[in-house]
Amino acid sequence: MAGKNNERRERIKMGVRKRINGTTERPRLSVFRSNKGLFVQVIDDLKGTTLASASTSELGVKAKLNIENSKNVGKKIAEKALASGVNTIVFDRNGYLYHGNIKALAEGAREGGLKF
Repeated sequence: MAGKNNERRERIKMGVRKRINGTTERPRLSVFRSNKGLFVQVIDDLKGTTLASASTSELGVKAKLNIENSKNVGKKIAEKALASGVNTIVFDRNGYLYHGNIKALAEGAREGGLKF
């Protein structure tokens, strides 16, 4: 079952990545969700560099994947991105559905000051 879901996510991911590309003015906010955590990067695809990153492991010891922690990761990535001079991004949900933890991450990033 898990293989089938990953194949579906990979197909969706490739379709999204054809249309979404991070530039220097609007870098890409890429999300990876595992069973234990949430990992986020702000990426400039033209230069091939990561400008900022955040994850649930930065929140503290034994931080679990839940809505509250996802929102805090969003606020943390917004803080780091604003510190590196980025205020407008393109959101790459990486094939995940926009609900639950992914939605909470996006809302936290918006509350932190990122525009997308």
